[in-house]
Amino acid sequence: MNLPSYGLDPQLSEAIFGTIREPMVVLSEDLHVIVASRAFYEKFQTPFGDAEGKLFYELGNGQWNVPRLRTLLEEVIPKKSVVRDHEVEHVFDHLGKRIMLINAREIVYENGLKKMLLSILDVTELRAGEEHKLQLMEQKDTLLKEMRHRIANSLQLIASIILLKAHTVPSEESRMHLEDAHDRILSIATVQRNLDPTDSGAEVPITEYLRTLCSSLAKSMIGGRKPIQLVVQGDASTVTPDEAISLGLMTTELVINSLKHAFPSGEGNVTVSYHTLKTDWILVIKDDGVGYSLAVNNKEDGLGTSIIESLANQMKATIKRESSHLGTTVSVGSAAT
Repeated sequence: MNLPSYGLDPQLSEAIFGTIREPMVVLSEDLHVIVASRAFYEKFQTPFGDAEGKLFYELGNGQWNVPRLRTLLEEVIPKKSVVRDHEVEHVFDHLGKRIMLINAREIVYENGLKKMLLSILDVTELRAGEEHKLQLMEQKDTLLKEMRHRIANSLQLIASIILLKAHTVPSEESRMHLEDAHDRILSIATVQRNLDPTDSGAEVPITEYLRTLCSSLAKSMIGGRKPIQLVVQGDASTVTPDEAISLGLMTTELVINSLKHAFPSGEGNVTVSYHTLKTDWILVIKDDGVGYSLAVNNKEDGLGTSIIESLANQMKATIKRESSHLGTTVSVGSAAT
C-alpha cells in the first residue's frame, strides 16, 4: 500500500486498514483520502489503492459527492463536531441505492496536524430485512384481527341460536341454563372483538382495553332503557395479550352479573377500576345495587364463580368479595387481600 506523506505511519495503517472488516477512511484536513480500508474498496467496488491522495468527493467519478454527506464532513474538523450513526441514502451508478450509517470524528496530533476518521457502514440489507419484517408483522396483525372478528361473529351467532332455543323450552330451569350459556358465549365474543392485535412482545394498555370492552357491554345490555352508569377507571398500566383476555373475561363476567342482578329497580352505578403498585395489581368491580344475597335470591352463582376463580388461579391472583344492602365489590388481583 503506497501511502501519501501525511504523517501517518504506513506500516501501522496498512496493518489496521488491511484487516478491518468495516469500510473506513482516514481523511486529511482538506478532505483528501490518506488511506482507506480494504473493506471500503471491496464494498464500493473501487480498485484497490485508487482512492488514496484524491479528494473524497471525486472518488468514483464524483459518486461520493453526496450533498448531505458533504455537509456533514465539512463541519467535522472546523467545528470539532462528531457524527454518530447519521443515515445517508444515495444511488450509486454501479451499486444502486445504498443506505449508509456515517460516523466521523476529528483526530488531532500533538504537532497540531488534524485528520478525520470516517466510518461508512452499509445497512441496505439490514433496512430491507427490517422492512420485510414490518410487512410480515402488518400482515400477521391483519390476519389476526380478521380471525378474531370471525371468531367473535361465530360465537355471537351461536349465542343467538342458544337464546332463541331458550325461548322455546318449557322448563324454566333449562331456560335459565341456556340464558347463562348465552351470556358466557357472548362475553367471550365481546372480549375477542375488542382485543386489537399487537406486535410480537407488545403489551396492551389495559385501562383503555377495559374501557372499550365495557362500552360494548353497555351498548348491548344497557342501551337507552336503564339509567345505569358504567364507568371505567385506571392507570396507564400495560399487560400481555393473554393477561388482557383473562382480565377482560373476568370483567365481563362480573359486569354482566351486576347489570343483570344488582338493580331490580333499574337504576344504579357500576365502576370498573384497574391499578398497579410496583409488582402488585388489582381489578375491582363495584356496584351500588341491592347486594349479592338479594340479587341472586340466596342461590350460589356456581358457574360464574367457577369461571372467575379459574381465571384468577391462572393469573396467580386472589378474589375478595364484599356485599351488603349498599352494593357489591369484587376485587381480584395480587393486591386483593
